[in-house]
Amino acid sequence: MASITSVTMTDDLDGSKAAETVAFALDGADYEIDLSKRNAAALRKALAAFIEAGRRQPRTVKSRRPADKPGAAERAAHRAHLSKVRTWAAANEMEISDRGRLPEAVLEAYDAAQG
Repeated sequence: MASITSVTMTDDLDGSKAAETVAFALDGADYEIDLSKRNAAALRKALAAFIEAGRRQPRTVKSRRPADKPGAAERAAHRAHLSKVRTWAAANEMEISDRGRLPEAVLEAYDAAQG
């Protein structure tokens, strides 16, 4: 059986059909908004004087990542830590699943055993 999935973008301001997603940043936060051609033009017109007077800043990967979201190195270190906990728990005959969240009791027991 074949199926067709259709995605329709809706203007976030007035609910009309959106033509594009516009990305912008303000005060260190990045935003996206789906807008019709008319509303996208209105946004660009409203910001034009500020953009012309402002200085464009280079974007870095770090500046696009929220401060509370871990980067690749932090995620890899966390995965390695969880792998060590799973190995320790199995060696100590604790029942845990191969995947998913580790029980808090197992994490606490591991931390206590590590001193």
